[in-house]
Amino acid sequence: MSTTQTQQQTRGEQPDDTGAFAWLRALGPRGRRAFGGAFGGYALDSYDFFTLPLSMVAIAASFGLDKGQTGLLTTVTLVVSAVGGALAGVLADRIGRVKALIITVVTYALFTVLCGFAPNYETLMVFRALQGLGFGGEWAVGAILVAEYASARHRGRTLGGVQSAWAAGWALAVIVYTLVFQFVDADMAWRVMFWTGALPALLVVYVRRNVEDAPQAAEVRRASAGRGSFTTVFTRPLLGTTLFAVLLSTGVQGGYYTLATWVPTFLKAERGLTVVGTGGYLTFLISGAFTGYLTGGYLTDRLGRKKNIALFAVLSALAVLAYTHLPAGANTLLLVLGFPLGFCMSAIFSSFGSFLAELYPTAVRGTGQGFTYNTGRAIGALFPTLVGFLADSWGVGGALVFGAVGYGLAVLALLGLPETRGRELV
Repeated sequence: MSTTQTQQQTRGEQPDDTGAFAWLRALGPRGRRAFGGAFGGYALDSYDFFTLPLSMVAIAASFGLDKGQTGLLTTVTLVVSAVGGALAGVLADRIGRVKALIITVVTYALFTVLCGFAPNYETLMVFRALQGLGFGGEWAVGAILVAEYASARHRGRTLGGVQSAWAAGWALAVIVYTLVFQFVDADMAWRVMFWTGALPALLVVYVRRNVEDAPQAAEVRRASAGRGSFTTVFTRPLLGTTLFAVLLSTGVQGGYYTLATWVPTFLKAERGLTVVGTGGYLTFLISGAFTGYLTGGYLTDRLGRKKNIALFAVLSALAVLAYTHLPAGANTLLLVLGFPLGFCMSAIFSSFGSFLAELYPTAVRGTGQGFTYNTGRAIGALFPTLVGFLADSWGVGGALVFGAVGYGLAVLALLGLPETRGRELV
């Protein structure tokens, strides 16, 4: 019997397992519990992140901020997330995936709640920065946890499923935002939004009771003398991989967070939409995102990691330009275009969980993935701030063009990275 078949049977997968949910069956009972924990953690991570973009107009009014200052709140979150992601990756390699996951969830939940008590802009920025410590680490740790349960055959779809949790958390944030801002005065509503960030505490109970590291990967990790070593990912043969993976992550996340941060403001300030109207437009965007994550996961297994990223980088850049340059009054077309925009800018992420995990050996998988993904996020965080400072003269829609530049960087980064489809992790 081949090594691949042996590993498949260990996970509870039959080699000829087919069908739309073959990837879920292949995980086995323990893998499905890990998937549930990672999915819930990432959904609530997304929810806590979007409390800020959705509340930015009210926060700016409350503290008398300009667009540059409000954009800086997002940038600080994402920059500090690089530190959090790197630390969480090291912890995942040294103490295990599940323990590191719990630490990240508790961190981002705590500081999101504290943001609601901020008496001024400076305090809010400090709390939001500290929230970034947990926010930066959760995805990398959860993705690695699930990747080590998934088979090479289904890993793209499995991690695409985890990635779709981002859209689920985004949708929940929009629903809560619509309700809170309808029934609570804006000066208090944004604080209530942050207080609801306590929800992840419930997830920690589930993870502690039901989720464990993949046994085979955990055994390999514990037996490795150099686990969690930063030196290893910055020396040959991994140095080039690390540098190009950072560039890839910078491009994709620079484009994404530009849109995630400024589209709600664009819809209100330049399209004149109400809170309810903004929620309706975001529904199309989020529906496209959820569909894109799942479709991208399927395509990353069929086309390969690099082809999927390249395809959707080009399509995302085109969608950004189309969405932000529609003529005034074309709000129906704006509504419709929200779906392909959300689809393309999310489908590109479905390759990340599997691709980054496959680029690094088990002993430094957390360190490599945590560092590259979150360093890219921190550098890409400069994009939302740049848009904020240019928005006063160019308009939000005009400044959002810089999101398309990020996707160009992603395509260039692929030239220095190998294709990893079919690679076993242990």
